[in-house]
Amino acid sequence: MEITGAVVLVTGANRGLGRALSDQLLAAGAAKVYAGARDVSTVAPREGLVPVRVDVTDVESLRTAAARLTDVTIVVNNAGTASLGATPLTAESEALRTDFEVNTFGLLEVTRAFAPVIEANGGGSIVNVLSALSWFTLPEMALYAASKAASWSLTNALRAELAPRGVHVAGLHVGWMDTDMAAHIDSPKTSPEVVANEIVSAIRTDEWEVIVDDFSRMVKDGLSSHPSTVYRDVVLARR
Repeated sequence: MEITGAVVLVTGANRGLGRALSDQLLAAGAAKVYAGARDVSTVAPREGLVPVRVDVTDVESLRTAAARLTDVTIVVNNAGTASLGATPLTAESEALRTDFEVNTFGLLEVTRAFAPVIEANGGGSIVNVLSALSWFTLPEMALYAASKAASWSLTNALRAELAPRGVHVAGLHVGWMDTDMAAHIDSPKTSPEVVANEIVSAIRTDEWEVIVDDFSRMVKDGLSSHPSTVYRDVVLARR
């Protein structure tokens, strides 16, 4: 899809990947980028950037936004959260739900609100920012990973449902990014700028799936392996 002249909505655009992506989309020729955030005062003003209140957990706010932002042709579902550290058996009920409300249901509700807008404008693109943890998990990452796995499945279903309506759907998988969310992680990280560049390229070439880093590629390659091979060390380390 051609980015020059396009109008883009980026959720979670006030920091990290969302902010880097907004800048790169404008540099790539986007006519306008709607920078979605719960608190628009956290969005740094730039030329071509329009801060908009978008709470992905509030369906009514999304319907209101879609009714106002009638020129959108590209949506990037970037808003996300991570409840790391709590396991499925120890997590508070609120934490169990939060990751799914933002990462899964939020992604779906944004798509439900804006797919008709994109279709009405002649078609366009939706990019869902997923994770290498869509395909691999650990007890301390299970809530986040489960929500991303569900979002991966939704992405594949939405791709098939929206294709006849002229809306292309792509999923992007990345390991740890150098953002606030992963600040406490002591592992190699990919810069938001590199990931943003991959998203811009994926939009331009109508990619179905984008795998950003070596860790994500390794995990994807291991999907056909038996669980005893993939998780043997994880289980043994806890005995």
